[in-house]
Amino acid sequence: MATDATAAELQSIPALLARNAATWGAFPAYREKEFGIWQSWTWAETEEEIRAMALGFLVLGMERGDHVAIIGRNRPALYWAMVAAQMCGAVPVPLYQDAVADEMVHVFENCGARFVVAGDQEQVDKVLEVREKLGKDRSPLHHIAYLDKRGMRKYDHSRMNSLADIQAEGRAAKQRLTAELDRRIAELTWDHTCVMLYTSGTTGKPKGVVLSNRNIIVTSRNTVAFDHLRHTDEILAYLPMAWVGDFIFSVGQAYVAGFTVNCPESESTVRICLREIGPTYYFAPPRVFEGMLTDVTIRMEDAGRFKKWLFRHFMAVARRVGPALLDGKPVGLADRLSYWLGNILVYGPLKDSLGLGRLRVAYTAGEAIGPEIFDFYRSLGINLKQLYGQTEASVFITQQPDGQVRSDTVGVPSPGVEVRIAENGEVFYRSPGVFVEYYKNPESTASTKDPEGWVATGDAGFFDPETGQLRIIDRAKDVGRMADGSLFAPKYVENKLKFYPDILEAVVFGAGREMCCAFINIDLTAVGNWAERNNIAYASYQELSQHPQVLETIAAHVEEVNRSLAADPMLAGCQIHRFLILHKELDADDGELTRTRKVRRRTIEQKYADLIEALYGGKDEIHTETEVTYEDGRKGRIAATLKIRDARVEPVAQRMAAQ
Repeated sequence: MATDATAAELQSIPALLARNAATWGAFPAYREKEFGIWQSWTWAETEEEIRAMALGFLVLGMERGDHVAIIGRNRPALYWAMVAAQMCGAVPVPLYQDAVADEMVHVFENCGARFVVAGDQEQVDKVLEVREKLGKDRSPLHHIAYLDKRGMRKYDHSRMNSLADIQAEGRAAKQRLTAELDRRIAELTWDHTCVMLYTSGTTGKPKGVVLSNRNIIVTSRNTVAFDHLRHTDEILAYLPMAWVGDFIFSVGQAYVAGFTVNCPESESTVRICLREIGPTYYFAPPRVFEGMLTDVTIRMEDAGRFKKWLFRHFMAVARRVGPALLDGKPVGLADRLSYWLGNILVYGPLKDSLGLGRLRVAYTAGEAIGPEIFDFYRSLGINLKQLYGQTEASVFITQQPDGQVRSDTVGVPSPGVEVRIAENGEVFYRSPGVFVEYYKNPESTASTKDPEGWVATGDAGFFDPETGQLRIIDRAKDVGRMADGSLFAPKYVENKLKFYPDILEAVVFGAGREMCCAFINIDLTAVGNWAERNNIAYASYQELSQHPQVLETIAAHVEEVNRSLAADPMLAGCQIHRFLILHKELDADDGELTRTRKVRRRTIEQKYADLIEALYGGKDEIHTETEVTYEDGRKGRIAATLKIRDARVEPVAQRMAAQ
């Protein structure tokens, strides 16, 4: 790492790029797997590629302050495009690659993007559709650049070029425009915009979060030091480029620490690429870790008797002593020897098969992770920790320090971050990463960030008196009261349900009502494998979801969650009385989830009002029709008859007696 004095002068990502090329020029900066082969670029090569792209952007007329939309999967050239735009004094605006054109209209209209860098023909088609919807008066779009040339030959190229051609133009104009490019890079300071990222829009239209160089670089520098990251580390960049986490890990921290960013070949090959790369630093939302564990469980169900015994025996040892060994706590010699043998026979091979064998630091966030799942990975010796963050914070609000890791907390305030709890239980924070503003939205900015820099998270939480770590209960706006005045915290209950591998998603209702009811989405991979092992035939998700044995299994999970809730005096009223299994998975394309897979409660309440009415109306089943959106944007309808089940609830009197 650079000295503090030197680091203070590096006030932009392009400045960090120059430092990395000079300091670690021969070390790999990026890798990408294409056509089954990993290609690599050193920091020196990366700097040359990015400067050529920036010069090409200048040739096209990119001005200071222009907004540049970046749309596509994780690829080195798209990360380079963001840094090249910054070199020109422009602002990169990454968008979700799976968003349909209708979702992009608001973003394009709000940010007024003059340039677009698209990954392939599919993204170009969406941009052209957006431009048509907005019309010339509402769209200042000047030029489209694309990375993948396949299918693009017959398009009108009067205002469209491939990135390779733009770089070639830039190299040809090197002598003429280098001085101008260097001048623009030198102008960049802490207060210039580093990136603009749009919120997921759970309660309305997405807002453009403006993050400055100070926000990104200071936050990255603090957190790199917190976890002792270095230029020899490796990460896998597979999460959406429009998500703040990917930007902070794959750009902010990568350029501060100088480590290598690896881009998988496609979404479908992420697991394979994870095994091939073996990252040392890794982030994944709980659903990824849950999916891995589900796969392990399924494989062990199909294993031979001896392998099953070996796995169960040594996993029992791991659960008993693994976390203590990881945290450096004293463990007896016999247990150490058992764990050492287990590492040779089970833990090591298992971690290698998952691609987690070289991990030094791993994080999860975004949702609560099941204690059993969390403890499983830590028992293997994987340093899995939790963090709590937001787009408006440049990710980091709290983190768990090494040796102080728990499954039910999200850590202590990150370096440079202050956290306080308001009287109503809402969490507020102030930090160097606090966003500048919501773009063109001073009202929302003022309601979220006060004049002293404190930001309202919208989450309810408290500091654990035993550990001093933050615990998050639920979204503050979702925490309410039931008809009898008892506390209603839907997210807390939903997370408990989603701890089961069979349950992919859950939505709980109950605010202002006499009882709680729930929608359940089954996990097709886990339940489908169970059906296959038990010779149960099914033709579709819909048919499997309504199978009597599936309903019985889910009912058992719901009742187990109810028993857990009954033991908590604050949340005993949130026990689920009735539930149904939905006939389709909740989907972002249908507006039911955000692109970061957060539930849009109001949309679901409106769309499935008939199902909610049936749950509370005492019906045993209901016939329903639902509109769905296919991948190509076409609409269709699916019909189903859904069974409604009652769940056993512990009586109030019995709960009180137990206390």
